[in-house]
Amino acid sequence: MEPSPADAQRRSGLRRMRLVALSLLLLAAVVFLATVRLDHDGVWGYVNTAAEAAMVGALADWFAVTALFRHPLGLPVPHTAIIPRRKNEIGRNLQEFVTENFLTEEIARERLEAAHVSDRVGRWLADPANRRTVLVEVVRVARAGLGRLDDDEVRHVVDDLLVPRLAKEPVSPIAGALLEGIVAEQTHHGLVDLALEQLHDWLGENPGTYAQVLGARAPWWSPPWLDDRVIGWSYEQVIAFLRDIHEDPRHPARRALDDLLSRLADDLQHDPDVMARAEALKERLLLHPRTSETALGLWRSFRAALETAMDDEDSYFHTRGDELLEHLGRHLETDPVWRSRMEARLAEAVSFVVNTYGDELAEVISVTVDRWDGRQAAERIELHVGRDLQFIRINGTVVGALAGLVIHAAAQLLS
Repeated sequence: MEPSPADAQRRSGLRRMRLVALSLLLLAAVVFLATVRLDHDGVWGYVNTAAEAAMVGALADWFAVTALFRHPLGLPVPHTAIIPRRKNEIGRNLQEFVTENFLTEEIARERLEAAHVSDRVGRWLADPANRRTVLVEVVRVARAGLGRLDDDEVRHVVDDLLVPRLAKEPVSPIAGALLEGIVAEQTHHGLVDLALEQLHDWLGENPGTYAQVLGARAPWWSPPWLDDRVIGWSYEQVIAFLRDIHEDPRHPARRALDDLLSRLADDLQHDPDVMARAEALKERLLLHPRTSETALGLWRSFRAALETAMDDEDSYFHTRGDELLEHLGRHLETDPVWRSRMEARLAEAVSFVVNTYGDELAEVISVTVDRWDGRQAAERIELHVGRDLQFIRINGTVVGALAGLVIHAAAQLLS
């Protein structure tokens, strides 16, 4: 238990309150001694009795407060020095108290709902300065992570972990099942449309390149005018063919591609020959000498590009990051659907953590207390709560004096 910077202030406050409580006790003792030989039938009797009761109350509460942390006056009185002797039991009781009254799903969900996290996050992200803070922290964490990954570690991961593992793991059944799902859900249609659009646009912008490629393959004896006619006609046919495929979702070429992919997906899962060829191709690619160098080169390029983007505050990284955070904040602040979804996900996450790890989290209390030395634990606890406990001594002195007045008054009435 290392001292914290605030300990000096706590220790000063504890000493000050101890002095106040002790001063009241001494004041009561002085008053008692000063009035002990005076006439007790009058007002001095009330004063003397009040001072006597104040001393008794002060001493009793001093004993009670001191007994929590040490033996009063160093005497081994039974049931004193409670914290040093029973710290382990206190730690376990505190652990059970926290587990039963704080780390429960109901309380966690209730507190999370009362916190209105999504609404507060939305308002916080609405401020550009706060979004800037988030991006700065993201860049700082990313830089720290990138700085810990050197080329040798990346090469070790690729050569010793990824490549051997992937080489041993059968890929064809997984690839076949994935391809089967893609074809069944027609997920690949968007990619096909994109490829058709790009190819159509490229051919439309580069007719000369198309003519040059086909012209180089024309027979030597064919006259140039015939080559030009054939190339022009085939160019128009290819453009029209691509346009027809793109515009017709049920084009025969599309159905043929779907059938081809479906057969390939089935063969990857059930045909031993196709599966063996796929695995052989995978092993050739993975075990090729250039594979690790290619992976390392890709990693270097990615890292360099990311670091450059993080350094430039006008880069797409910062611009797009700010846009995404602003978009998120706006939706969390104004869209009830987004808020409810975020609150639901947070509640599920908190519930999972509490139900799964609540006991382990609370166990930190008892485990930590068990490691403490009894005397040091008492000193640290007294440093944190001892100042407030001195009010018990002060109140005991005051209440004792009032009780003494009442008792003396009752005695006077009954005499």
